[in-house]
Amino acid sequence: MALTSVVRRSASRIAPLILRISTGGSHRCTHLHQSSPILTAVNHSSPNTFTRSFPSFIHHYSSKPSSDGALLRVIESEIKFAEDSQDGEEVEEVPKGFPFQIEDNPGQQAITLTRELEGETVTAEVFMPDLVTGEEQDDDGNDVEGEGRGNQSSIPLVVKVSKNGGPYLEFSCTAYPDEITIDSLTVKDPKNSEDQIAYEGPDFADLDENLQKAFHKYLEIRGIKPSVTNFLHGYMVDKDSREYIAWLKKLEKFVES
Repeated sequence: MALTSVVRRSASRIAPLILRISTGGSHRCTHLHQSSPILTAVNHSSPNTFTRSFPSFIHHYSSKPSSDGALLRVIESEIKFAEDSQDGEEVEEVPKGFPFQIEDNPGQQAITLTRELEGETVTAEVFMPDLVTGEEQDDDGNDVEGEGRGNQSSIPLVVKVSKNGGPYLEFSCTAYPDEITIDSLTVKDPKNSEDQIAYEGPDFADLDENLQKAFHKYLEIRGIKPSVTNFLHGYMVDKDSREYIAWLKKLEKFVES
């Protein structure tokens, strides 16, 4: 599936839920009044005693505020729209020869990739996509093609390369269509106390250009390359849609309970 097509068809599918509820509800309770038997007896024996009525503690409330019904209808409508948007769409299938094992737990906002390679363990946490259409509007309302990475969809990921449980490299990356940027690189030791503040090195962009290129090649050899991250774009778009529908259904269940 072409990545641009995935992004554009998904922008409307995962549009945020906007709830506008114009109806309001009111609570009414009915108080039942009963004459106190004690006062009645007193009144009969003492004519100068004023007769009083004490309200009982029985209140009648509607089982649900009327606004809940309006909210529930909006949620149900949004669920139907989201499910209809999914119908007929291709499911992102893991391509043949994909180098990582995918761990995808429902309800989580990230997936985990793992692989073993020549004595190294490579793991990557891939997070929900930051989707944009790549189009903007000028002052006259005309669509113009966006330029630069700021107008491209992307997915953040954190890659760890470890050896025998010792120190490991941690890369913070952003994957764009056909391109991966390394935002930061640190060397971490699991034996170090969290109270210690370790030197994490300079900003990656400040490294020598040749060193930057060498680290990009280092990740590519370990499977972090555009052919992999382009697939992950579509995969995470589908996951975002599934999680959105599941979240809506949790809201529906809570409101109607």
